[in-house]
Parts: sequence; C-alpha cells; structure tokens
Amino acid sequence: MAKKFDYSLDYEHLDLRQKPELYTVGRGEQGVLLVEPYKGEILPHWRFKTPEIAKESSEKIYAMFLDYKKSGDFIGMDMARKFLQMGYTRARRYTNHKGGRKYSKEDGSILPYQNDPVKAESAAIFKAQWEIAKTDEDYIRMKKEHQDKYEKENKEQSRED
Repeated sequence: MAKKFDYSLDYEHLDLRQKPELYTVGRGEQGVLLVEPYKGEILPHWRFKTPEIAKESSEKIYAMFLDYKKSGDFIGMDMARKFLQMGYTRARRYTNHKGGRKYSKEDGSILPYQNDPVKAESAAIFKAQWEIAKTDEDYIRMKKEHQDKYEKENKEQSRED
C-alpha cells in the first residue's frame, strides 16, 4: 500500500529539492499546492480559462516535466504531472459547474450540471498532456525508485519505532 501524503510537514519552509526523502507521491494531486520550490516554479504557468490558454499552459508545464526529467529530478516531474492532472480536473469542474462551485453553500447539495464546451476542450487538452506524462517510461521507473528508496524505508522504519 502506498504511503499517505504527509500534510504535517512545514512545507512553507521546506525545500524538497534539497530533502527528497521527505516527499511522498501520495494519491492524485495531493500536495500540488504545497511542495516547494516546485509549486512556485510551476503554478505561474497553470491556466485553463480557454483552450488556447490551456494549450500554452499544458505545453509549458509538460516542457518543465521534460526539463525536470533531464536533470533527474523526479519530484519536479511528479509535481508537473500533478499540475497537468489538476488542469484537467479543475477544467472539468468548471465544465460541469459555472464558477467551479460543485456544492450549494446553503445546504451542501450538488448544484445542477451544465456543459461548457470551452472548458471541456481545455480539460481535454490538459488530459492529453497528463496522459503522456504519467505513462512516460522514465517517470514510471523513477517513481518506483523514489518509492522504493524513501517511502518503503520510512514504512519499515515506523514499524521499528
């Protein structure tokens, strides 16, 4: 079983490029808006308002994914993958719910669905780039290496404590 993302770390003051042993892949987009310096590097490029903006954004983030790969920085690759995934999921949220709000403030019920074809196209653009990133052979290999080196050791260590 995969190690859960550790929300208790002081991400505001941590540079996980310097301390890769503290990074946990987690599930889906966990930590995408926490893990520095990657959040600060990638977030300024993350946009999905129109298909044109989504294309430019997803291409830039995927280029960053490739740059991180070239420098052997798995955490950067994983964070870029998470931003691509989040581009897809957030654009889908706005496709289905104007303003991005899924639940009613009043009673918590799910608001009526709509279909915004512009946001749907933006979502499809991000999804295509996300699929390429998450199936990259080097990414898959490096993810396994990171988890074997850091996440499984921590699991065994906590059993000893």
